[in-house]
Amino acid sequence: MTDDERDDHRFSEGQGFGDPYEGFDLDPPELEVDQDKVDPVDSRVLADMLDERTVSNDQVDAEELLDVGLNYMGINRFEQATDTFERAARFTDEDLVEQEAWVNKGVAHAEMDEHEEAIGAYQEALRIDDDSEHAAAAETNLAYALWESGRAEQALEHAERAVELDERSGQAWYNRGFFLLERGLAEQAVEALDNATRLGFRNAEVLQEKARALEEAGEHDRAEEVAEQAEEIQEKQQERLME
Repeated sequence: MTDDERDDHRFSEGQGFGDPYEGFDLDPPELEVDQDKVDPVDSRVLADMLDERTVSNDQVDAEELLDVGLNYMGINRFEQATDTFERAARFTDEDLVEQEAWVNKGVAHAEMDEHEEAIGAYQEALRIDDDSEHAAAAETNLAYALWESGRAEQALEHAERAVELDERSGQAWYNRGFFLLERGLAEQAVEALDNATRLGFRNAEVLQEKARALEEAGEHDRAEEVAEQAEEIQEKQQERLME
């Protein structure tokens, strides 16, 4: 997978923010720190402040912590994000919130190329519930992390499971196609990649993989057509960057 494809393996979306540099406050009020005593960019501040306090679950808003973690992700402070997501998981009694926190923690680790830690986080999410609304995302990201760590066969197994959980996920079908192609199963890969693009998961990288699969499956004319489509998308992206 390319670096651009990494962006497709995303964490759950927060509400975002407008101007991140004006009046931007990552921490909820209960986690405010005295900046005269603490380095505000220390990656361990949030974790240390929580560890120093004896708090019960009802004193911490885990969903607000999730938003804090997503904001950290948005400004590429991935170490702080992992700390925040882990605290969110610990300070909630709701399985879905805990599971989402572990999935997001895995993505933050993956962004730092900490793939073993990412694998552990996704597995923890699936331990909570392997059939929930977050399970497909956990399986999809687990497949990617396993592939990055050299475990291609296991990656395909989890990519297959992700499709079983959510047949409407273009990302899951793309992963399945990618791993099938890596195993030399070009015709099956083409079918999976067709499903991915049909479901709207369509960008230059996806089309390039589809063209490669078609070429290996012997569909040369169609491979050339899809490759041209990928080039057109890339050209448009470059034009937008130049504007």
